Formats: sequence, C-alpha cells, structure tokens
Amino acid sequence: MSERQSRRVVIAPDSFKGSITAADAAHALAAGWRDVEPAAEIVLRPMADGGEGTVAAFASAVPGAKRMPVTVDGPAGMPVETAWLLLPSTAEAPGGTAVIDMASTSGIEMLVELRPLAADSSGFGQAIEAALDHGVSRLVLGIGSSASTDGGTGMLRALGARFLSSSGAEVAPGARGLPDIARVDLGGLRRADEVRVLTDVTNPLTGPRGAATVFGPQKGLTDAADQQRTDAALAHLAKLLDLDAQAPGAGAAGGVGGALIAWGATLAPGAGEVAHLIGLSDAIAGADVVITGEGAYDGQSGDGKVPSYVASLAADASAEPMLAAGRIDEDSDTGIFTSSVSLTELAGSGASALADPAHWLREAGAVLARRR
Repeated sequence: MSERQSRRVVIAPDSFKGSITAADAAHALAAGWRDVEPAAEIVLRPMADGGEGTVAAFASAVPGAKRMPVTVDGPAGMPVETAWLLLPSTAEAPGGTAVIDMASTSGIEMLVELRPLAADSSGFGQAIEAALDHGVSRLVLGIGSSASTDGGTGMLRALGARFLSSSGAEVAPGARGLPDIARVDLGGLRRADEVRVLTDVTNPLTGPRGAATVFGPQKGLTDAADQQRTDAALAHLAKLLDLDAQAPGAGAAGGVGGALIAWGATLAPGAGEVAHLIGLSDAIAGADVVITGEGAYDGQSGDGKVPSYVASLAADASAEPMLAAGRIDEDSDTGIFTSSVSLTELAGSGASALADPAHWLREAGAVLARRR
C-alpha cells in the first residue's frame, strides 16, 4: 500500500471538443482515479493546442492569470461577450502577456449556421486590440477553430488596416469581399512587439493544400466555384501584403495565419508551446503516471496533437502514459500508451458518452487506475 500512497499522477487532457472543457475533463478523470486510489498525489494541467480551450488551459495552470472581459463582433455578425487572459508580468514581458483564442472570439462553434462567405475574423482582432490598449508586452494567440476564410482581413481591419476596392471603398467583410480588394492601406495598422501564434497547421495559404480548398468545406465553402474564386483572391491578397502564399502555416485559420505572419508574428506548434508556457514538463518530472486525452483519437492525433505530445513528455520522464478519449478510431496508433480507454465503449454508444462526458470520464479515470 505504501507504493500506491506515494504514486504521483499528472492529468493533462485537451478539451473534448463541443462537449467538455480540458479543465473539467481533468477534474473528472482525477475524481475517477481517486475513487480507486484516494491517497494518490494528483496534479492537473489542462492542455490545449491553440484551438478551443486555450485560454482556459492557461487560466487553470498559471497563478495570477486574470480574465479580461471584452465585447467583440462575433462570426455571426452580432456582438458577443468574451474574454482574453492576462498573465502576470515577468522580466521578459513587464506589461504582462495576453492569451487570446480564435475559438472564443471568431470561432466556428459560435455559429448556429455556417456563414462561408460572410463570417470574418474581426472579433479576434478586436480582442487583440483590447489587449494592446491594456499595454501588454507579449501576445500569445491560439488560432484553431476559426469560422471564416477571410485571409485575416477582419483581424487586420480591427487593428487599423483598410482593404479597398478599385473605387476606393471598403470591401465587404469575409470571403465575399476578398475578390474586390484592389489596394491595401496599412498606414494605420497597429503593431505589437512580440507575437507567438499557436497552431499545428502547416498548410500554405493557397493551392491544393490551401485554406479555401482544404479547410473551406469545413466552414461551409463547399461550392467549387467559390473555392476557386476565394483561392485566387487569397493569392492576390498575399501579393498586396508582401506575403509568401506558400509559407508553412499561412493557410491556418482561413488565412489568419498568413495575415499574422505579414504582421510580424512567429508561428509555433501549439501543443509544445502551451506545454512550455504552463510548465508541463516540470509537473511531469517524477510522475508515475500521466493521463491525457481528447474527444476523438484518430489517425491525425499522432501528428503533434496534445495526446501524442504529452505521451512523449511522459516517456522522457519514464512515466506511464495513458489515454482517455471520447472515441478511439481503429486506424489510430495507441501503442505509445500503456493503457487507453474509449468513453464510447464505456458508455455503450457515442450518444451516451456525449450526453454526460463528465460521468464517463470519471469512469475512465477509475478504469485506468485499476489497470495500473
């Protein structure tokens, strides 16, 4: 029993998209483990990779982090109440660091109906503007879960850029206005000293792997003619912004990645950057078990996503990596984990798992503890 009493368990899941936050998932897994092993030392480090839950992950892990309410124009064209996160001042960032995510400002989950041509990234830019107004020294931006394919024009417009037609008028927002852009005025564009962008997307802005072709359909841009028109407009926009349209990551978030590169930002792998900033490696040092998870563990989960990244940190620390996922696809590689459990299998169906994810995550935590 003494060995079990001293066991250290680190729980670092991603959010289960659309069903439960990373923080709530971590708490549920912890409760399940404690049902089996009450004396375990459990450390919670909710994770994110730049998409949904990025602000929440930092809020849970960084002492002194403060949510800063802001009203922005959401992707549906209506004002929404959201928040960016202010991290405490450091020697490197005396004015503090702002963490802002696309998902809570211009995210696709905010839409009841997709708006492939009308949605834009202006809300994201307005939140950035609010953080700059506050005087932060550094920006950390998560750009996953975007709702639009506007090339980042909405974001840049909120920061002072102007996108003009041949007649000199402002073009319409969203992908709809991109083909009409004849000139870009960056004279009033605000700048930032240090901008880190969290994204695992390496796609270019244009072409067969570009924003309109690959990610446009997810946002409702399914018409082939609209895709081609948008792709051509994004290529023209890149020239106006003096941006390499084939730069890795330029196609992330419907082209917001490219706009941020043109703005002077640095793109970084999301999971690794979040892990570094919340001190995940230090938390895992000396751990016996590390549990991670996400909503759907599939063939892409091994490509720098949260579960695979956390598993690699666990292996480096000689800890046992374990996985709890909403579902685990047959083509996925779970061999990097000593044990894995699917909520869908525990609950009997995907619908049952989605109906009460906290309950089934608690069950999953208990299952993993018993297997240990």
